[in-house]
Amino acid sequence: MSQSALKTNGQTDAKKGIQYWWKIVAVMFLGWVFIYATRTILNPVMPNIANEFSLSNAQLGLINSVFFLTYAFAQVPSGSLGDKFGRKYILVPGFILFGLFTGLTGLAMSFAFFMFARAIAGLGQGTFYGPCYAIAADSIPQQNRTMGTAIINSGMAIGTSLGYITSSYLTLERGISWEIPFYIMTIPTVLVGFLIWFTVKEKRRKPVNETSVAASAPEEKVKISEILRNRNIICTFIMAFCSLYGFFMILTWLPQFLQTERGFAGSEVGFISSLIPWASIPGALLFGYLTDKIGRAKPLIFFLVPIAAIAIFAVVYIKSIPLMVIALIVYGLTGKLALDPVLISFVSKNAPQQGYSTVFGLFNFVGMSSSILAPYITGYLTDTTGSMQTGFFLAMILLVVGFVAMLFAKEDRTKKTAA
Repeated sequence: MSQSALKTNGQTDAKKGIQYWWKIVAVMFLGWVFIYATRTILNPVMPNIANEFSLSNAQLGLINSVFFLTYAFAQVPSGSLGDKFGRKYILVPGFILFGLFTGLTGLAMSFAFFMFARAIAGLGQGTFYGPCYAIAADSIPQQNRTMGTAIINSGMAIGTSLGYITSSYLTLERGISWEIPFYIMTIPTVLVGFLIWFTVKEKRRKPVNETSVAASAPEEKVKISEILRNRNIICTFIMAFCSLYGFFMILTWLPQFLQTERGFAGSEVGFISSLIPWASIPGALLFGYLTDKIGRAKPLIFFLVPIAAIAIFAVVYIKSIPLMVIALIVYGLTGKLALDPVLISFVSKNAPQQGYSTVFGLFNFVGMSSSILAPYITGYLTDTTGSMQTGFFLAMILLVVGFVAMLFAKEDRTKKTAA
């Protein structure tokens, strides 16, 4: 194994390289675990919070919408600042910030302060995505990058399950106050932030002076306007938005749907909700592998999206509990978390290499913008119609819209599609 393949942030010793990149995979995996756990501890206790502050379903949805608004807002500037000053110098303070404000959420004495605390927590979480994957790309050897990234991403699924189970068991099963899960989650989150700080080997970067810039070779810049003229990329952006809308609608409202419209209670709510993220882990690994194997993404997209849409329909319209559980597992296997690596593969085939950071930043921003809309719109529709079924139905329709958009994309097995 060559030294260049094992280079990690300037380290060229093979033994150290292997040790270092595995440490990076481990701490970034833990980062996603606690990001998603602190997000989803809210969802099973939303009825309790509604009673505490006398909220409508639309106001409940607004809690997550405000959270994801600040999260999306922070992504692009945090990536730019990380490249300029050092990734961990942006990632770690933001990570600790959202951990602290997760605990402060439990201290909220008013709905206004509750919303403020969630907004700041979202802002802190928004510093993680770009720096995380930049550090991983710098650290993981090329031949291990796909598997390393897959392990990091699996923290999202495990964190989702951890958040669901923690709050549903403590609050719904044991009758403990809804604030306690927020307090409990704060401590390990802050500790993981410090763990990332001491694990990542990165020095603070100095501003580049004009002389060094002039001496360096000119680098072709990619304009956003050029990216937005690429039909394949636009089609993928639409698909990502539609896929993430359904995912964040389900992530936010499934626990309450299970309680109010399916009659589940206690830890059953967290257990059933966690079936989706657990099923997504083998789904993402399998379909990511198949995409690499066949050299094309569109066939997998056209296979996954219709099944995910049918599964969402089945969750709300099939009355049989066993069949509903099967539908949730099927959605986990084929939904957003399984579709993501396939979409990323398709984007990478169509994006100019020198514009990867810009394209993937836009990709994630467009996709995450749906997370701002989905919680509030679903809450509003629930207040208007008296049932959450309409919200699930809208998510299914949007998946169909994304499917249709991908019909207009072109794909070559081996050659990148020109813009």
